[in-house]
Amino acid sequence: MLGGANQVCRLVRGLRERGVASVLVCPPGDIAGLRIRGTSFSAGFAGHGESAWVRPGGDGTIVLPMGGDLDFGLTRRLRAVFRSIRPDIVHVHSRRGADLFAGLACLAEGLPAVLTRRVDNPEPASWARFKYRPYRSIVAISRAVEAQLTGRAGLEPKRIRTIPSAVNPHEFLPDRTARARLLAEFALPEDAFVAAVSAQLIKRKGHDVLLACLPDLVRRHPKLRVLCFGDGPLKRRLSRRIDALGLGRHVQLAGFRRDLPSLLPGVDVLVHPARREGLGVALLEAMSSGVPVVASAVGGIVDVVEPEVEGLLVPPDDAPDLGAALERIIGDARLRKRIGIAGRTRVQREFSVGLMTERYLDLYRDVLAGAHATV
Repeated sequence: MLGGANQVCRLVRGLRERGVASVLVCPPGDIAGLRIRGTSFSAGFAGHGESAWVRPGGDGTIVLPMGGDLDFGLTRRLRAVFRSIRPDIVHVHSRRGADLFAGLACLAEGLPAVLTRRVDNPEPASWARFKYRPYRSIVAISRAVEAQLTGRAGLEPKRIRTIPSAVNPHEFLPDRTARARLLAEFALPEDAFVAAVSAQLIKRKGHDVLLACLPDLVRRHPKLRVLCFGDGPLKRRLSRRIDALGLGRHVQLAGFRRDLPSLLPGVDVLVHPARREGLGVALLEAMSSGVPVVASAVGGIVDVVEPEVEGLLVPPDDAPDLGAALERIIGDARLRKRIGIAGRTRVQREFSVGLMTERYLDLYRDVLAGAHATV
């Protein structure tokens, strides 16, 4: 499940626990949704590519064709959905057309709407002002995303609310039994030092930067093993690169794993060499599991990791510095333990699903209060 999809699921669960009724609107295929029955108000969710955790067509799911940025009929279809459920507020979680067309549908139906933006890539100011005009508030998941919205996009700062992504510390938690499962699942030697990457296999996640520093590392640390969790369009290219570098014995493309929470606590370090990152939920999951992290100092990652406290940060696209940071981690068990403890403590304090849910509820209340004041 992609990071944004997971965040939608976690938020819906958090709303359910607080008695908030939600309806998830989503496309067919792998998408699914649920209705959360409650007594407060309804939050409508619209998106593309936001996989959830109930089978399509299940209770409360509204499955709607969504064809992306050129699906101009989506506005009409969403208007029909909104008329049928009459939500108090609509919360849009996606790009790929939903951010534009759901906003236009809300504007036409007179519904207050908010949008969560999860990526920090720039947008032309004129386009951003048009696309975001229907939304009472736009949520940035990090300071980097906020800076894109208020900087190049030129949106008014008062319209932006920063609410970080979150994890459930009771789902990703330290587990001494995970090590044995991990070694058995991937046929790793008992004395292996295991590094993991948890990210889509796409260019901006920087797998190639990690591969570039590994030949020297494995010569000095032959027990090093790397598991790359995730899937994506670069799978074949990365596989060829692994073979070309002679790393086949040391690196496995482990694919997408639904059981990641039961495996992640068994690794020794999570590596995240991203070139761009809205926040870095994979880091939160590792930190919650008590796993030390080494990551690029880009985007929202600097909101999550204080250097030398919850992890080690290196410049992006810098294979030598990444290798040096991993060398430190491999050689210093005390450092790994200290960083692991500090990371879990910070996730519990600042990045829990409960806190994220409360922040969204505060936003919904503020938006609804403003909407009612203008009636």
